[in-house]
Amino acid sequence: MKFCPKCGTRLRVKQVKNDDNVLLTLQCDKCGFNTPVEAPLTKSEAEPAEDQIKVLGDEVDVKPLPTTQVECPKCRNKEAFWWMLQTRGGDEPTTQFYRCTKCSHTWREYS
Repeated sequence: MKFCPKCGTRLRVKQVKNDDNVLLTLQCDKCGFNTPVEAPLTKSEAEPAEDQIKVLGDEVDVKPLPTTQVECPKCRNKEAFWWMLQTRGGDEPTTQFYRCTKCSHTWREYS
């Protein structure tokens, strides 16, 4: 979390779109201060596909995640890593995700 150097208000991430690029900036809602976050992204990099949601990338090390006894629907292994995310509205329950310790298949269950 970053704060505005002028007024101390929490900065929010804003997307500024132009032609084929999406620029991310940190912007102060109170005084209007803004600063770039990172290099421009193409629209395809900034916006996920409509039918997909990235819940945990393949580059993330899952070994520190807790495991539980649950059957993998793909390979029938009996153990999986698990984590929870708020994928819907804040007034709805969280979604629990599992990743098989054997075949790395990932699936979810709604609470």
